[in-house]
Amino acid sequence: MMLATRTFFSAKNAAPAALALRALSSSSWGQVPQGPPDAILGLVEAFNADSFPKKVSLSVGAYRDDQGKPYVLDTVKEAERRNLDADMNKEYAGIVGVQGYVDKAIEFAYGSESVPLQENRVAAVQTLSGTGACRLAGDFFSRFGVGAAGAIHQPNPTWGNHIPIFKDAGMDVRQYRYFDKSTNGLDFSGLLADIHAADDGSLFLLHACAHNPTGVDPTLEQWKELSELMKQKNHTAFFDCAYQGFASGDANRDAAALRHFVAEGHNIVLAQSFAKNFGLYGERVGALSVVCESEEEKDRVLSQLKILIRPMYSNPPVNGARIVQTILEDPALEAQWRDECKGMADRIIDMRELLKSNLEAAGSSLSWNHITDQIGMFCYTGLSKEQVQALREDHHIYLTGDGRVSMAGVNKNNVDYIAQAVHAVTK
Repeated sequence: MMLATRTFFSAKNAAPAALALRALSSSSWGQVPQGPPDAILGLVEAFNADSFPKKVSLSVGAYRDDQGKPYVLDTVKEAERRNLDADMNKEYAGIVGVQGYVDKAIEFAYGSESVPLQENRVAAVQTLSGTGACRLAGDFFSRFGVGAAGAIHQPNPTWGNHIPIFKDAGMDVRQYRYFDKSTNGLDFSGLLADIHAADDGSLFLLHACAHNPTGVDPTLEQWKELSELMKQKNHTAFFDCAYQGFASGDANRDAAALRHFVAEGHNIVLAQSFAKNFGLYGERVGALSVVCESEEEKDRVLSQLKILIRPMYSNPPVNGARIVQTILEDPALEAQWRDECKGMADRIIDMRELLKSNLEAAGSSLSWNHITDQIGMFCYTGLSKEQVQALREDHHIYLTGDGRVSMAGVNKNNVDYIAQAVHAVTK
């Protein structure tokens, strides 16, 4: 009887059980494809798994000291101590963010003498670092039709995240000529031609300084020529400024291009990041600002930025913003920060010179002038994919497939090994 009963219930439940099995096999997520791994994070994982004692990582865009260790600025530590002693609460910031930080961030970029700042016509908000600033800008451009044909023109090449950010924001991403592979320098004539050929009223993304990934920047005279041409074409300039102070060691010099555009009457859009220059990578401290024609226009633009932010992340984190604000509000602390920032920039410059001289000492007959001609954290070496692969497989040196080197990963302990390896794969 027990057996019959069990058979009865088994038969009775057969159909629902089969349905349940089918439901499990056709999950709501069953159609989600496997995505490709992130190119840089994949290199990090491979580097971490490598047991070779002389391995070198040249892929990650984060500063390292001359011992290859992460570096926290003394001014950042001091600002954190002051903020802790002030017994600040952890309440939400407003949608705009920490207002005191926002005010100091745009003054840092535009300069205290900036006319639009004095006339209160710059709409500005705190963002989730430069990445968040770019994404917020992309959504703003898409919603209000900024840029001819809904397009944004970006340099070729550009930071790897620029393209997906603006595509995901619904924009048509186009590229303009920028890097000349034959010289490992700027294709200025191609750049001018593409700006001229673009439809009037187009939107152009420009790297304010220390172009990522090439390290190739226009001269100030070239920036002035670009400004004039873009004004003639009624183009909109969107500056991404991730390295102010970190490129040359002089924050004012690194802001010269964007300040010139503003002085010439361009109503620019500016994305800022304080990850590199303040070493606040994990704090995600950024800002987005829009230079407007009037205070009334500024109020309208700001209202729409807030409307975009509210359903996206509502309000940004406060800790990193307070650190930057504390440093920039104290003249002595800011002066100390400028010395520290210059120290980081100078070490990168020194490593460029040392890598070039070691390549020459290794016997390389190739020209490596571009290593010292370029600026900032990254160097576009001109190495081919095959040479990059050989560096990884034969010498345990990890860099991205396009030959981009993070100069922060070069130090006095490994520069000769790197030079010998590069010479070996480029003979």
